[in-house]
Amino acid sequence: MNDAKLLIRVPIELRWRDLDAFDHVNNATFMTYLEEARIRWFDSVGEPWVTDATAPLLAAVQMNYRLPIPYPSRIVVELSAQRVGTTSVTVGHRIVSEDGETLHADGHVVVVWIDRATGRPTALPESVRTKALA
Repeated sequence: MNDAKLLIRVPIELRWRDLDAFDHVNNATFMTYLEEARIRWFDSVGEPWVTDATAPLLAAVQMNYRLPIPYPSRIVVELSAQRVGTTSVTVGHRIVSEDGETLHADGHVVVVWIDRATGRPTALPESVRTKALA
């Protein structure tokens, strides 16, 4: 994951419904795996990361599909902190085989916290900032 700080490794067991007509995991399902890992990381920060006043939104997504994921198999989603800004965090991601030998996808997302009333960016929750920089 380069020099980026590893945030979390989330093992995921594939479901039959994740497959497409070509008998491998549908490319859109890769995004669901990333979402699951991000939510688990956000939940691990120890304090609320979404409130009635603020919420995270994806501002950008970049995904490199490297190799199809066959069924059955288990994968691991690895997240890293690539950049921590005032209102956003860039989260790198890798989807690898359970043994870590096969890279299925990599890339990053930019998550921006917004004020729910105005829709404008607002400061990152301090707990998210602290965990991402730790």
